[in-house]
Amino acid sequence: MTTVFGALRLTTKFQKEKFSMSTTDKYKKVSERDIESLKKMVPANSIHVDEETLHAHSKDETEDISIAPEVVVEPHSTAEVSEVVKYCNEKSIPLTVRGAGTGLSGGAIPAFGGVVLSMRRMNQILEIDENNFVGRVQPGVITQHFQEAVKEKGLFYPPDPASKGSCFIGGNIAENSGGPKAVKYGVVKDYILNLEVVLASGEVIHTGSNTLKNATGYNITQLIVGSEGTLGVVTEIIIKLIPHPKHTLLLLAPFRKLTEAAEAVPAIMKTGITPSGLEFMERAAIEAASRVLSEEERLAIDDDIEAHLLIELDGNRESVLMEDAETVYETLSDFDCGEILLAETEAQKDSLWRMRRVVGEAVKRDSIYKEEDTVVPRFAFPQLLKVVKEIGSAHGFESVCYGHAGDGNLHVNILKGNMTPKQWNDELPVAIRELFRAVKGMGGTISGEHGIGWVQKEYLDIVFTPVEIELMKSIKKVFDPRGILNPGKIFPSS
Repeated sequence: MTTVFGALRLTTKFQKEKFSMSTTDKYKKVSERDIESLKKMVPANSIHVDEETLHAHSKDETEDISIAPEVVVEPHSTAEVSEVVKYCNEKSIPLTVRGAGTGLSGGAIPAFGGVVLSMRRMNQILEIDENNFVGRVQPGVITQHFQEAVKEKGLFYPPDPASKGSCFIGGNIAENSGGPKAVKYGVVKDYILNLEVVLASGEVIHTGSNTLKNATGYNITQLIVGSEGTLGVVTEIIIKLIPHPKHTLLLLAPFRKLTEAAEAVPAIMKTGITPSGLEFMERAAIEAASRVLSEEERLAIDDDIEAHLLIELDGNRESVLMEDAETVYETLSDFDCGEILLAETEAQKDSLWRMRRVVGEAVKRDSIYKEEDTVVPRFAFPQLLKVVKEIGSAHGFESVCYGHAGDGNLHVNILKGNMTPKQWNDELPVAIRELFRAVKGMGGTISGEHGIGWVQKEYLDIVFTPVEIELMKSIKKVFDPRGILNPGKIFPSS
């Protein structure tokens, strides 16, 4: 068997120290005998040990971190998942569940090697119940494919991550994903009614019911959502749907001052209008996006513009949307805005949303980076943006900021740029800790939708007390006594 287990690429001294503190001795390496046993549980062509496949499953979209598994297993059914998980538990083999690998916190990286359980073959939309507004899907369904399927029936699944064209619904559940629509419609947790979950023991449970109301026992469904694959393996999902809005209206508002773009966000919300999207992009974010867009899609920006807000309104009556747009225009007249653009066609709307969605990808191309997923109460958004820039200036780093301003969620992309290795490896973690403390002081927290995973776990003490962290560890132990499920994630190393 060819394996690249231990082929480890970590970008900073800080990350290397975290890995060195890991207790790999508690886990068993995958043997030839284990491979033969796994081949009895799933089809032989669903077991992969070649170097190319192992490398592809050694990383997600998080920075430049790569830790290879020893084997990749692709189950087709809940029964196969149950057998594989039970075997790994009995043999103390670490198991990391993987969706599409689009995560940004290192959640899909197999920190201790072992088995990566890829859910890509469990990709069926099992049912769309038009009478009860419910969908039933497997975890490997691509989010956008599900959205399009329910839209054909006049229904709507609002969670809308930037990677919706490639990410899996199972991964969205693991991270409690959000996206632009969260400001009006909420995040993944608000649409999950029931989950089929394989526990570490191999037992299969159902966490809720298929009804809109449920006051029966503990809410295990909401415990699994956002647990990052550390408590169980989701194999089937019951999703609440809502009627699809008939019309949308999209505005792009340029601001001559960064701070005024941030201050306009709470001003819009105070009018009583709830946009279906309220996105913030500073100039550098749009410039980065322009470098990966076609010439026709690029946005011309006046020299004095520092930031933009992308504002979407939706509903069932165009006349009401136009009235709301007039209110937004009037509200923005109190700020130093340039000419506000109204997307007049679906093609123009798609182009503007594509510009917003490619920002993250575009920033990665420009520099080695770290992305921090900060979130504060909405009215603290202007203060958060100011603090980010002040800390960057004090510690010598540049940042590109964008995010879901309507719900206070700011993505801070820290660029390595001209920082020295010492600044990047030693001083930047200090700056990030300072930023997170400031976020906590504003009533916020250190992740809005990307999760804690591998890269944020050493900062967990900023937002939780030792008692709270130990309580979560205790819950983990109940679900996963041997600690085989996605080990090395969420909790600090020491």
